[in-house]
Amino acid sequence: MDQDLLRRIPSVDSLLARPAQQELIAHHPRDLVVRAVRAALADLRETLGRAPSEDHLSPTAIDSAVQAKLAARLAPSLVPVINATGVVLHTNLGRAPLSSAALGAIRETCEGYSNLEFDLVEGRRGSRHTHLEDLFVEHTGAEASLVVNNNAAAVLLILATLGAGREVIVSRGEIIEIGGSFRLPDVMAAGGARLVEVGTTNRTRLADYEAAIGPETAMLFKAHRSNYAIVGFTAEPTRAELVELGRRHRLPVVEDLGAGSLTDLASLGIDEAVSVARPIREGVDLLCFSGDKLLGGPQCGVILGRATLLADLRRHPLYRALRVDKMTTAALEATVREVHEGRAAESLPVLRAIASDQTELHARAERLAARIAALGHEGLEVGLAHGHSKVGGGSLPQTELPTWRVVLRVAGLSAAELDRRLRASRPAVVSLVGSGAVQWDLRTIGEEDHEALTEALAGALG
Repeated sequence: MDQDLLRRIPSVDSLLARPAQQELIAHHPRDLVVRAVRAALADLRETLGRAPSEDHLSPTAIDSAVQAKLAARLAPSLVPVINATGVVLHTNLGRAPLSSAALGAIRETCEGYSNLEFDLVEGRRGSRHTHLEDLFVEHTGAEASLVVNNNAAAVLLILATLGAGREVIVSRGEIIEIGGSFRLPDVMAAGGARLVEVGTTNRTRLADYEAAIGPETAMLFKAHRSNYAIVGFTAEPTRAELVELGRRHRLPVVEDLGAGSLTDLASLGIDEAVSVARPIREGVDLLCFSGDKLLGGPQCGVILGRATLLADLRRHPLYRALRVDKMTTAALEATVREVHEGRAAESLPVLRAIASDQTELHARAERLAARIAALGHEGLEVGLAHGHSKVGGGSLPQTELPTWRVVLRVAGLSAAELDRRLRASRPAVVSLVGSGAVQWDLRTIGEEDHEALTEALAGALG
């Protein structure tokens, strides 16, 4: 390490006195500029230790480094991303993109004041439940509804209200753990309920539930397995059987559907049990599911079911901590209206992505590949490959969707490095990396993304 170069690193105070930093201080808080200076000097010490050079000490280079550090601190952390992975409900990328109707509703009702909790007819305080309840009741046949900030909160509120200090019976095959360390036994404990496991991992019979029922039993609980499936030598009672058992013992049957759909997905070739209306028709007392999965709306948890039980949930002190705000209410109402009025397949991005067929995807892949090839970059190899997309979000674990991908290879540049450069672009591009190539799945790429993708690739290659 060249000690002479290290001794010539300017101090924080001397850097702050320079005209370039004084100009920054004139337009930004001084403490932000000070932090940028310190970060730039820390990088400079590391750089000189690794690659000693007079060039790194030039005033222009140091001032530019300070400006870059300040710009990075001022830049927003949450930024738009092009999802090229083919995972439609990508939890790490924000799950369901909102529809134009939902975005319009947020702007229209949230840029000023709204009647969130005001009855315009009576001229007095109203309820935020009224904006959504009629829609859910009409569409599903449930008696009432309640919306909280996510489905985990819905489960927690149900357990805390109906199961605190009592026993909740669950099949061993449904004691789930999903992303973010959501473990059903932990949520049971947080809600004050005592978990009673029945049956085995792969086979649980109705008699197992009935044998576990006792004076401390609060409910029979059914959980969607979300991100895994049990196949082969299996057995479980039907929902109707479980409901009948609950009726005989005067116990509520509660089902966590995970990713519930208000839209019939059978026309898309999907036969997994995600219909919201079906459990209601078959008599479950409470049903909860996520709003930002197959429903295609904002993050929230929707609870449907018997009006008397929903009234109990609303009265619980925990509900106020879990209720949703005006933006979620506006976006969710607009989303459910799109479904209720028969426009969901065309207007909701999630359903459009799931419904895209191979012919359409192949044509879009060809058009994108042609744009990329027109860059004329030497060493860039562009091809197409068949693959399978995932619905994601723990919603349809057994469903794979045939798709087409654009495959990119660059001579002298690893797939990992190309992926890193694409993630650094704006908008950022998140890709699949495999078989020594970067792959873009057209299922989650819109036609409107093609220009931005081409520019991002050009920048990464430049």
